[in-house]
Order: sequence, then C-alpha cells, then structure tokens
Amino acid sequence: MDTITQMTLGAAVGEVTLGKKLGNKAPMWGAIVGLVPDLDVLAGPFMDTVSGIVFHRGVTHSIIFALLFAPILGYLIFRLYQKRSGNWRDWTVLTFWVTFTHPLLDNFTGYGTQFFWPFSDYRVALNTISVIDPLYTVPFLISIIFVLFLKRTSQRRRFINYMGIVVSSLYLLLTMGNKIYIENVFKKQLDEANIAYTRIQTSPTPLNNLLWRGVAEGTNGFWVGYYSLFDGSNKIEFDYIKKNHHLLDGFHNQPTIRKLTWLTNGYYAMLWKNGSLYLNDMRYGRMNGWEKFEGEFIFAFRLEATDQDNIYVYRKRPEFNFTGQMLALFARRMFGII
Repeated sequence: MDTITQMTLGAAVGEVTLGKKLGNKAPMWGAIVGLVPDLDVLAGPFMDTVSGIVFHRGVTHSIIFALLFAPILGYLIFRLYQKRSGNWRDWTVLTFWVTFTHPLLDNFTGYGTQFFWPFSDYRVALNTISVIDPLYTVPFLISIIFVLFLKRTSQRRRFINYMGIVVSSLYLLLTMGNKIYIENVFKKQLDEANIAYTRIQTSPTPLNNLLWRGVAEGTNGFWVGYYSLFDGSNKIEFDYIKKNHHLLDGFHNQPTIRKLTWLTNGYYAMLWKNGSLYLNDMRYGRMNGWEKFEGEFIFAFRLEATDQDNIYVYRKRPEFNFTGQMLALFARRMFGII
C-alpha cells in the first residue's frame, strides 16, 4: 500500500500495543516503523533494473524479517529514550507487530510480498485492493488524528482507535467479496463467449474497488476486459493480446529473464515496437485501458541482447498525463455511466 496508508496502520498498531502506557509516542513510532519495510527501495539504485524491482517487497516484507528486526529496532528506540519511556520488551512488541502487519496488508494488493521468504519465493498477492484506495485510508487516518488529541488513559481514545482498525478490516473483507463476485462475472462472460482459458486474474483499478480488470490466459494470448460493480449489464468487451513468447526463445534460461518472467507470474506478452523488443507485464495493463484498448503498458521492459548469453533490461516508464478530463472519464466509467 502507499506510504500514508502504511504510516496510518503503523500508528494504529503502535497505539494498540503501547498507547495507554506511552501516549502519543506509541502511534508516532508506529508510523515511523511502518515505513521501515519499504526502505528496501533504497537498494534499487545499486541493483540492475529487474533485481531492484524483485527485491522490493521481498526480504523486508517477510515474517522472518519482522521476527529478527524487531528486537534490534526495539533496543535502539529503548536506548534513544535512556530508559525513560518503556522497556526493551515494550518497544520490541511494537516494532514486531508494525513490521508484521505492514506486509500483511501489502499481501492484499496485486504487487504482493515474499511473505514466506526464505522458505519460499512464492509471492503472496491476493489482488483485492488497489495500492492506493482512499476508502480504506481516509476513515482510518481520521480515526488516528482524533486519537492524538485524547488523553492516553481515555477509554474513548482506545475505542476510536479500535473502530479505525475494525472499519478498515471490514473494508478489506468487502474487497474480498467484491473479488469473488467479479471473478464469477468474468468467468461467466468468458464461457458465454466460448473463450478457452487456463487461468484468470482479476484486480481493481487504481483508487477504487468498483472498476475491475480481468486477464484470462489462453494458449497463445490473453483476453483482457473491464467490469464495474455499477455496470447495468454483465456484458464484457474483451481485447485479445498475443503472447509472442517465442520471441524470447534462447533467452529463457538467462538469469535476468528468469527473474522477470517469475515477477510477472507468467502474465507477460512480447512485442516488437520501433525496432525494439518489449516485455509487457499483463497483470497491470495499460495506462488508460479502461477507456480504450491501446496506450502504454504500466510495466513495460525494453530488452537489448548483445549475444546469446547477455541481455539488458530497461524499464520503460509510461507518461503520466492525468488531466481533469481523463479523471472525469475514469469516474464515469467507474460508476458504470459509460
């Protein structure tokens, strides 16, 4: 999830663990520690493009990281206060629960985490909520702000904090229900259109949980469609994109390519464009795919091969051009108006 959301969650967890004992120091440190797992992005400039992306939400988003890191950071905070606020155990408990719940929440996104590293490289990605979802974050953030203005011994303070946690958790359950419903709609439409597929992935579009994108994998390509909970009809228009995986023949065993195809979980399509070869991550689709089946892919990688054993990968970042008109069109599509 985004930085503000993770700081909000960390503050709420900090309040639960130490709020009554330490007052606002607890949510403050909870918010700060909530940022720690995402500091893995600082390693990106020292790695190649693919390794940096793979490393993000890897080691620092695992259960083992929370277990091993919590006592160390807890001790540092304890020493910072010179024993005046809490003890080592108190701060260890706070840092553990914050660094544990951070990846737990990220597991609900499409990017996911290597939650069980180093025992498994499986990427947990439930794909029920967007990385940025105001309906999850805003009520939660408001509850934390209220908490900061109440006395640490106040029953009302604890009640408001727990309500923020309960409401946000119920919203996560709602997103899971939405996903189950949406997936059934997509499967029904694929069957009615006589489209053969081996697996399907559904995910919400950014900033909401109403408009969803579905990607069904066929033998030689992917079927992509969009559906809103407010759509009056279950009729989904699908766009077909060829896999063109043969364009990678001879390079599948190259370490960088193995990492890249693992990252996409096999949801990738190859494309020749302007004399260059691109690998497009189908899990995220195009910038404005909900409006029309064209445009740049959110995660696209340009491949340059020097010989049979070496291939260089460059991230092709799409141009973000969010105009008022585009946002208005997106809102209309989200609510099923167009």
